[in-house]
Amino acid sequence: MMTNHINQPRRRLVLGAAALSTGLLPLSAFAANPFKVGLILPMSGPFASTGKQIEAAVKLYLAQNGATVAGRPVEIILKDDGGVSPDVTKRLAQELVSRDKVQVLAGFGLTPLAFAAAPVATQAKVPMIVMAAATSVIPQRSPYIVRTGFTLAQVTAPMAQWAAKNKIRTVVTLVSDYGPGLDAEKVFVKGFTEGGGKVVETVRAPLRNPDYAPFLAKVRDLKPDALFVFVPSGEGAAVLKQFTERGLAAAGVRLICTGDVLDDDLMASIGPAAAGVVSSHHYSAAHPSAENKVYVDAFQKANKGMRPNFHSVGAYDGMHLLYQALKKTGGDSNGDKLLAAMKGMAWTSVRGPVSIDAATRDIVQTVYIRKAELVGGGYYNVEFDQVEKVRDPGV
Repeated sequence: MMTNHINQPRRRLVLGAAALSTGLLPLSAFAANPFKVGLILPMSGPFASTGKQIEAAVKLYLAQNGATVAGRPVEIILKDDGGVSPDVTKRLAQELVSRDKVQVLAGFGLTPLAFAAAPVATQAKVPMIVMAAATSVIPQRSPYIVRTGFTLAQVTAPMAQWAAKNKIRTVVTLVSDYGPGLDAEKVFVKGFTEGGGKVVETVRAPLRNPDYAPFLAKVRDLKPDALFVFVPSGEGAAVLKQFTERGLAAAGVRLICTGDVLDDDLMASIGPAAAGVVSSHHYSAAHPSAENKVYVDAFQKANKGMRPNFHSVGAYDGMHLLYQALKKTGGDSNGDKLLAAMKGMAWTSVRGPVSIDAATRDIVQTVYIRKAELVGGGYYNVEFDQVEKVRDPGV
C-alpha cells in the first residue's frame, strides 16, 4: 500500500489486490497495526528521474511480494523533497517520524539530503535505508543508516584500474562538485596514478544548473588520452551531447565514466553518442542473469516501457532488505531489532550477489566494466568484465 503525499491531500493507493489477498489477518487487524515506511524522494525538480525510478521499483516490489509481511500490512508514505533543499528533507523526515509514526525512513536521492535526515533517524532510533545517495561517509552520519544502493568510490576504483591497464596514459577528470563527485575524483586519481597513469588536471562542475561546454573546451585543449566523468543521474545526456558537439571524440579523446553518466533511464535520449563508451557500475539493464531478465520485463510492463536503472535496483533491494528483516524479527518493528536483522544479510539481487557489511552497514557487491553497444535497436551497457565483492574503499 502506498500513500502519496506529493503536494496533494493524503490518499491511499492499494497496489492490485496484494494487500487484501494474503489471508493472514482480518482487515481490522491490518488497519490497527500497519508497518509504515516514510519514502523521501525527489519527485519533482532536476533529479525527478531518480524519484520516479525508485517509486516504480517500490511499487513493483509490493505488487510482486504482497503488501503484507510478517502479518503486518506495509504502508508506504511518499514525500517529495524536490531534490535540492536539505532543510526540506529534514522537515519531511521529522514530520514522518513524529506525525505519521513511520518505523523506517527510506529513499534519499542526493547526499546532502541524506545528511540532513541522519540526525532525525538517530534521535528517533528509526532505521534509514539509503537507496540512492552515494557519498562514502553517509552511513557514518547515523548508526541507524543502512545503504542498499552503492558508493561512488566503490564503482570508481575498478574503472581507474581498468583504464591504467588498457593503454590510457593521460586523463583529465570532470566531476560534479559535491560529495560523490569528490569521492570519485579522489579514488580515480589514486587508482590511476598507482597503475602508472598521469592525471593531467582535475575539473569540477557546479551541481546546480551546470554548463559543461567551457569545461569540455578546456579538456580538448589539454588533449588527454581520455576524459573520466562523473555526474549525477539525469545529467549524462547533456555531457554526452556537449562532448560530441565540442569535438572531443573527433580529436581522439576517449570518454570513460561511472555508470551514472550512462543511466539506463537516459540511454534512449543519449542514443549513438553513447556508442563505445566504457563505464563501471554495479547494475545494467542488460545484466544477463535470469533474475534481472524477469525484473526488467516486469518493470517495463508496469511502467509503459521505462527501462529500470541502478537507482531502481537500490530501491528494490531496499524493500527486500526491509521485508526480510521484518520476517526475522517476527513482525517486531523496534528500530534496534530491525537494524540488527539487517546487518550481515546477504541475497541474490537482480544485479548479482550482494550483502550488507555488518560493521559498516554498507553494501558489498560486484562492480562491472561495461561498453555501450547497440542491442536489439537500442543502446545498452553490455558487461565484459567484473570485480566481485567490492567494498567501499573508505575514502
